Amino acid sequence: MEIVIGLVVFVLGSSSGYFVRKTIAKNQAGTAESKATRIIEDAKIEAKQQLVEAKNKAIEALEEVKKEEKKRREFLQNAEKRLETKEQKIDNRISQLEKERRTLQGKANEIRKVREEVLKVKEQQVERLEQIAEMKKEDAKKVLLSLAEKDNKDEIVKKISVLEREKKEKIETEAKNMMATAMQRYAGSHATDTTTTTVSIPSDEMKGRIIGREGRNIKALERLTGAEVIVDDTPEAIVISCFDPIRRETAKIALEKLIEDGRIHPAKIEESVENAREEINKRIKEAGEAAVYDVGIPGLEAKLSQLLGRLKYRTSYGQNVLLHSLEVAHISGMLAAELGLDTAIAKKAGLLHDIGKSVDHEIQGTHVEIGANILEKFKQPKKVIDAVKSHHEDYPFRDNYGFIIAAADALSASRPGARKDTLENYLKRLRELEDVVLSFGEVDKCYAIQAGREVRVFVNPDKIGDLDSIKLAKKIAQKIEEDLNYPGEIKINVLRETRSVEYAR
Repeated sequence: MEIVIGLVVFVLGSSSGYFVRKTIAKNQAGTAESKATRIIEDAKIEAKQQLVEAKNKAIEALEEVKKEEKKRREFLQNAEKRLETKEQKIDNRISQLEKERRTLQGKANEIRKVREEVLKVKEQQVERLEQIAEMKKEDAKKVLLSLAEKDNKDEIVKKISVLEREKKEKIETEAKNMMATAMQRYAGSHATDTTTTTVSIPSDEMKGRIIGREGRNIKALERLTGAEVIVDDTPEAIVISCFDPIRRETAKIALEKLIEDGRIHPAKIEESVENAREEINKRIKEAGEAAVYDVGIPGLEAKLSQLLGRLKYRTSYGQNVLLHSLEVAHISGMLAAELGLDTAIAKKAGLLHDIGKSVDHEIQGTHVEIGANILEKFKQPKKVIDAVKSHHEDYPFRDNYGFIIAAADALSASRPGARKDTLENYLKRLRELEDVVLSFGEVDKCYAIQAGREVRVFVNPDKIGDLDSIKLAKKIAQKIEEDLNYPGEIKINVLRETRSVEYAR
């Protein structure tokens, strides 16, 4: 019984619990459904608001577009009106020009008709005159000219002579003024070179060291440089004499280095002379580059500049050739500028006009021919080569640049104190003396010293013996007597030196 009751109670409790849970779940479901409904309604309301806002914005944008379109339409209408106005003005102008053209054409036709009528009348008059005079027009002209010439022949000749003289005087005056102006504008140095150089020494005791035992040091220096070293009673000074500026400068540099070093002996002298030759080559290069820079010639080849630098140690009638070339270059540039020609070509031709003198003692031919060949080798402009060829009138003048270089060369050479003929003749005589000696194959090198009164001849010891050197001296003396004219006598001093060199390792 109790069990039944318990079962009933359990069933009742379960049923009541089921209904209670169902009721709670139904209530909860109703609450969620109401929330979802509210959310949907809120979303619909918000969507309507956004749609309204979007419509408003679209309306505003449409209004802006309409306003912009209206403005553009108004602008296009105004532009169209302006174009129509301009077209109307152009049409009116064209119509006016057309009227003027027709008017001018009519006047031109009238003028042409009048001209034709005048020519016809002129021809009729000429024909009538020919009939009256029984002579053609050309014949009448010849008669009139011959009569005028016959009656006024002397006066015409005088007039022509006066005109020619006035023209010539005017041209000469202008040319002289032009050259004088160029000379005044360029005030270069025109000091002449000499054949001696003085070297200062710190004390007279140094003279003895330079001379050496039995004069071996001074003999070695003279043998290596070809210059004469004169040691006299002049205090603290030694004179170097040589007609060749390169030899003289080499001896000077070598002697200065020896004096500065203090150690003076033949081996040191040889070293100093070699260093001096290197220094001379360096100075030659620098002198050429400085000359090119001074004149302002860009792009000149280095070898050509080197040859130009050698002119620093070359003289012509006592005038330094490099300074002379610089002067000719500047004067040529000024003359070319006055004549309206290319100053660059004139300056280059003026600077290089004596380039052949840098090697004329090494190559056969005149310095003009040698210079022209050098410039052709370095592919210089034809106008420059032609001007260099004709500056001494050895070749015909091709253009005005040749006349300019010739005039500038004459101006530079003829300036007071620029040149000395006696010095040039003296140098020429010494060079001829050396050339005669060098014509012998046994001679290695030779130097003319003592103002040409002595020639020191150095022979190759492998080619000639002691006895042969005596015979060679007689041959050289005989050759000099036959080929040269000279005052007094010339001493031929043939030197043969045998040197053995070995190295200990």
